[in-house]
Amino acid sequence: MNRLPLTKRAQILSALVEGTAINAIVRMTGVSKVTILKLLKDVGEACLTFENKALRNLPCKHIECDEIWSFCYAKEKNVPYNKQGQFGFGDVWTWTALDAETKLLCSWMVGDRSAVTARAFMQDLAGRLANRVQLTTDGHRAYLEAVESAFGVDVDYAMLVKLYGNDRETEARYSPAECIGCRTVEITGNPKAEHISTSHVERHNLTIRMHMRRFTRLTNAHSKKIENHQHAFALHAVFYNFAKINQAIRVTPAMEAGISDHVWSMEEVAALAD
Repeated sequence: MNRLPLTKRAQILSALVEGTAINAIVRMTGVSKVTILKLLKDVGEACLTFENKALRNLPCKHIECDEIWSFCYAKEKNVPYNKQGQFGFGDVWTWTALDAETKLLCSWMVGDRSAVTARAFMQDLAGRLANRVQLTTDGHRAYLEAVESAFGVDVDYAMLVKLYGNDRETEARYSPAECIGCRTVEITGNPKAEHISTSHVERHNLTIRMHMRRFTRLTNAHSKKIENHQHAFALHAVFYNFAKINQAIRVTPAMEAGISDHVWSMEEVAALAD
């Protein structure tokens, strides 16, 4: 990576955050796959460090949380017997927290869908906020204990439970079951009905799948190693927050939240690793 000029690194990272497969980037740029993966690792780790410091004391008010499914190494049913039950082989869930007003991706975590990951995710989110917020999640029961553990009573928390006409069998269904209604459940504090929503964070799930090839369904572009999966999402998070103009607010989420004063270039993102 050190031998690549900054412009070439920015070119590779631009392709990565726009959903281009790594083998395609090799053909486009002439850079070896090993070098591209090394760049992804170095920049991904730098993005993790930067986000951990930059996303603090956030002035968010209305937070929406969700989990997005993907898989690593192989689909759950195809994981070899000697690797079954090990994290990083099979189903992988990425937990995200989005501010509905600034569209800022406040916190994220890669893990399983267990209560342990839920608690760690909520603890991380709570540590980044500057004030009391209204929080909305889906009906996943792991959130109940996790939110109480992280926020106590210092949160206005509600669940939005969607009701489907038919139960969804697996995450691999080609089309989701028809949503026939929603049910809101107030859990803690005094959440306002008009702000009980998960629409923005669910829309961000589409952005994730569009901007990262390894999240695209029905392809063989999935992550082969969990570390690459985490590094790719760290890169996406910095790109989304600092370098991508959100069409709803006409600036980047970081600018809207007051933690950046300009739209980042990909050269700036690449330079984080320096």
